[in-house]
Amino acid sequence: MTREFKGLYIGGQWVSTAETFSDLNPSDSSVWAKIPDGTRQEAVKAIEAAQAGFSEWSDLPFNQRSKYMLKVAEVFEKRKMDIARALQGEAGGWFGKGMFEAGYLPELFEAAAASNYTQVGEILPSLHGKLSMAIRRPMGVITVISPWNFPCVLSGRGMAFALAAGNTVVLKPSSETPYCGGLLFAEVFDEAGVPEGVLNVMTCSKKNLAGVGDELIEHPLVKGISFTGSTPLGRQIAAKAGAHLKKCCAELGGKDCLIVCDDADMDRATAAANFGSFMHQGQICMSVEKVLVQERIFDEFLKRFVARAAKLKVGDPTADESNVIGPLINDKQVAQIKEQIDDAVAKGAKVALGGGITGRFVEPTIMTGVTADMKLYREETFGPVIPVIPFRTDDEAIALANDTEFGLSSGVITRDENRGLAIAQRLDTGMCHINCSSVNDEPIVPFGGAKASGVGRHGGRWATEAFTETRWITFERGGRPYPPVF
Repeated sequence: MTREFKGLYIGGQWVSTAETFSDLNPSDSSVWAKIPDGTRQEAVKAIEAAQAGFSEWSDLPFNQRSKYMLKVAEVFEKRKMDIARALQGEAGGWFGKGMFEAGYLPELFEAAAASNYTQVGEILPSLHGKLSMAIRRPMGVITVISPWNFPCVLSGRGMAFALAAGNTVVLKPSSETPYCGGLLFAEVFDEAGVPEGVLNVMTCSKKNLAGVGDELIEHPLVKGISFTGSTPLGRQIAAKAGAHLKKCCAELGGKDCLIVCDDADMDRATAAANFGSFMHQGQICMSVEKVLVQERIFDEFLKRFVARAAKLKVGDPTADESNVIGPLINDKQVAQIKEQIDDAVAKGAKVALGGGITGRFVEPTIMTGVTADMKLYREETFGPVIPVIPFRTDDEAIALANDTEFGLSSGVITRDENRGLAIAQRLDTGMCHINCSSVNDEPIVPFGGAKASGVGRHGGRWATEAFTETRWITFERGGRPYPPVF
């Protein structure tokens, strides 16, 4: 059944649009929903509505804003099963992945509610007897631009702490997942009774994307941008934001490594590799994209990894919940994966498992013999294809892991925690997880990357810092006279 929606969500009202666009189920290209196709003019209205709602929202006592965040969390909790089903149909995800996203949302908004009960300023020392304070205040209208791969988590993460701090938001989800990343949030905030203008949702087709996107970045009422997506697009958005001297918090692409040391627990190592490489078809910014294995255990690890990955079922997740490997989001992603596999094979790499592609379904694929001249080694893959590469020493593993423009996440598997920490401290990544996969997230952690993987941090107090202004306020108490000449 094709779903239809009332319109865009602007100023607490559902606003119909002249046109709609088709939102496709990636498994079979059927029309999952008809989505309102917003224009640049409607983006302006959404921004103005957010600005109109800012004064009332930011002036609310902080505990009242927290209560609204808890109401949002309650509605998300109530709708968990429906959300998981929607993620299967619209985004092509495994049911378990959908349940993770659906379960993350209430936790996220509960954490945002709690953030208002933490310290928001500090008293500074003064050489002249002043009472000197650093305090934080909300910025105003924040644009949240979210991707299609984890649409619920990443839309929610972009807005929750910013809203709790007193900002208002215009949310622009990906045109691949406009419901789960956008209109769902409008429904929930509407049901929770959040005041008008606090959240505004702009959906649009690729046809209108350039105009809508430019407005959401360049409009003078927009004070900050939260973006999650690819590095090339992130560079463009950050450049436009920078030209207008606007703060931009951007979480971008990755080429993340899992380092498996020769003292690793083999079951833990292969589980981390399997989950990190193939969860949601590898379509996660922090997916494992290279497994680096110490030579002494390489053959044993590869054998066990192949055996574990071979058990993953491929197919339409809406037809069978046991289908863990669903479709890639679109044909462009499939073509990119095929190009990387073909390039690697042509240059001498071997396929240890998988390699088959049927429509948008790509088999879990493990490759060996991958070298630095191959696209699979160098470029972000964003699919279920993983090279396993040997290393001799810890120094070599660190060099291989750092041999990339990206620096989002990483993992190190070793029984020696001191060894793991020593390796982690030398990796050029924003995050590292010892004895776990590179795929990790919690609402209150500083999530973000180094190098070409982004700027700023989402999550917890770091998100609050990203979308508030620090102000210096003093009380003069007679300790610093002006020069007599004045």
